[in-house]
Amino acid sequence: MLLLVLPIAATAAGISGVGVAAIRIPDPVGGKLTDGYVFYPSAQPVKGTTAMGPYEVAATIDAPALPGAHPLVVISHGNGGSRLGHHDLATYLASHGFVVTTLNHPKDDFEDTSGVGHLEVLAGRPVQVRSAITTVLADPRWKKLVDPTRIGVAGFSAGGYTSLMVVGAMPRFDRFVSYCAAHMDDVNMCGAEPAFRAEAAKAGLTTQQMFEAMQKQLDKYGPTADPRVKAAFAMAPLSVIFDDHAFDKVTAPIYLYYAQNDTVLRPDFNARHIQPLIHTLYAVKEVPKAEHWVFLTPCTPALAQDIAAMCSDPQGVDRAKVHATLNADALAFFRKTLHIPEH
Repeated sequence: MLLLVLPIAATAAGISGVGVAAIRIPDPVGGKLTDGYVFYPSAQPVKGTTAMGPYEVAATIDAPALPGAHPLVVISHGNGGSRLGHHDLATYLASHGFVVTTLNHPKDDFEDTSGVGHLEVLAGRPVQVRSAITTVLADPRWKKLVDPTRIGVAGFSAGGYTSLMVVGAMPRFDRFVSYCAAHMDDVNMCGAEPAFRAEAAKAGLTTQQMFEAMQKQLDKYGPTADPRVKAAFAMAPLSVIFDDHAFDKVTAPIYLYYAQNDTVLRPDFNARHIQPLIHTLYAVKEVPKAEHWVFLTPCTPALAQDIAAMCSDPQGVDRAKVHATLNADALAFFRKTLHIPEH
């Protein structure tokens, strides 16, 4: 254990740069590969930012890695998101001694959302995170840089749900049906309900029966929990489908973050709903006045033009300041729960 701890202690204080490299991750659901990135600490200082699509990333492509056994965090994006949607959190953690892996969730990323609400996404997402961890730990380039005993996960929205699943939370898919029966005005959650009803009817089922059938296939692509993951940082997680016993088997600490005025995943039925159910709750923080999208990385002008609604915040909300606090909270959380010395 000392051999694993000492490299972190010896190098964390001297980190001045962040490297980033592309990685291909096997998708157990579709049988193909999905794209991801690995962010990692480097002694080579970052000079400005690197343009990566519509993002300006504070990392240097293929910079030399700082040797040592570093803790690993996997970040899971939300519905229709991408492997760069939380790059500021990734680079912040990497600049403080972490290796961070991101990935695109197939059929639920910015290029294709055709699987949203279906088993391949609801059960597939946590399995894809498990695959990302396995890939990094087996890759000759990365395995020597990762401490396999110190692994955490972070996620936003559907990625927050994914993070909770990875540490052992158990969903009840049929709760979608009861929620939408009572809250059809929630277009963000229930706008697709008519399409699901038609899909079920085509198979001779009710929506209740369709989701019950999905529940029985929860482990179709493999276990959704990963005992290698020791902590979860969940931002505005999709939580409607967790019931009173969803967290019974969870042992990992969970940090719950949410936006006060979230209209996409209403807090009363999502974050606030699960807060009293999580017996391993490390901390909870509400971002005042904020909307759902505050957890996405502050946007470049190009991105703000492409996805204006997701890049703007209500009056009184400074996304850059929110992220400065959030990133520091995530770092402190993972340092504490993964037992990492600060110096």
